[in-house]
Amino acid sequence: MNASPETYTALALQTTCRAVNRLAPGDQARRHMGETIDRLAAQIRGSKGFIQAFSGTDTRLVVLPEYFLTGFPMGESIEAWSQKACIAADGPEYEALGRLCQDSDLYLCGNAYELDKHFPELYFQTSFIIDPTGAVILRYRRLVSMFAPTPHDILDRYLDIYGAEALFPVADTPIGRLAAVASEEILYPEISRALALRGAEVICHCSSEVGSPLATPKNIAKQARAYENMLYVVSANSAGIADIAFPAASTDGHSQVVDFHGRVLAEAGAGESMCGNAEIDLGALREARKRPGMSNVLSRQRLELFAATYAGAAIYPANNMLRDGATLAPARSHFLETQRRVIEQLIRTGVIAE
Repeated sequence: MNASPETYTALALQTTCRAVNRLAPGDQARRHMGETIDRLAAQIRGSKGFIQAFSGTDTRLVVLPEYFLTGFPMGESIEAWSQKACIAADGPEYEALGRLCQDSDLYLCGNAYELDKHFPELYFQTSFIIDPTGAVILRYRRLVSMFAPTPHDILDRYLDIYGAEALFPVADTPIGRLAAVASEEILYPEISRALALRGAEVICHCSSEVGSPLATPKNIAKQARAYENMLYVVSANSAGIADIAFPAASTDGHSQVVDFHGRVLAEAGAGESMCGNAEIDLGALREARKRPGMSNVLSRQRLELFAATYAGAAIYPANNMLRDGATLAPARSHFLETQRRVIEQLIRTGVIAE
């Protein structure tokens, strides 16, 4: 028997990322992405069937690792990576992923480099959620990135086109209010808090991160974000990155499900794995959020205390890829040069001591 809408299994699928860096742009890279989707469809079908047989619960949500289709750029220019590894919002890759969701009757969260017709000079690292009908119901563009353009870099134009609600989207679904955070953004409490204040109950975290027996920053942050916002975090890491110029297993392990108490319910070891799966109990989460007490930290937030500090503290500059309203395609050097200027400004203002 399938689980009720309030109780279901979420799977952080730990699968190998097969990079496209060494492939030619065009048909070769596109064919590679299509093969990846076919491989994932088989893994998802097999995982869902095994979990059903083992636990009797239905897998309704699957989260994939960060940039699972392509890997990440290693020196390629913005233009070159756009041609080789970026997908269109209405492209065949989304159609294929939509069919996967229809065939397996589930919600799927993934992360990809995506083109935008309004900003042809750039690409965005996008986390998406597709529902069982095959429709994309959430599109979240990563807001904090070291080496990729973000909506913050062109903020004024982005808001004019998409509006403020596009920055922190939450999808209200039969399996809960779903949101997405990309990669290292789990280290930035404000992003998860903004999503929680918009009602998020489950954060889907697509990641490709260091695998280590030590306590890593991201693993600590996953538990912290879950506890402080009283929500579930379903975090999928890659089972290594193949066909790229560093040791493949550097990003491997720790795909996990964390509950609203900050407890890790399940966690995968190294290699391709479906072991990062656990039950999501929306009823228990909602009851906990409604119950008075010290542990109900979401209801105890005093945000007015911090509003003036945040409003008066500009650090990384918005609109740094706009000039006179026009979008600039940055050189790779732009990112580090901008950060150096920010650090110099923080020293001048006394935020960082010399």
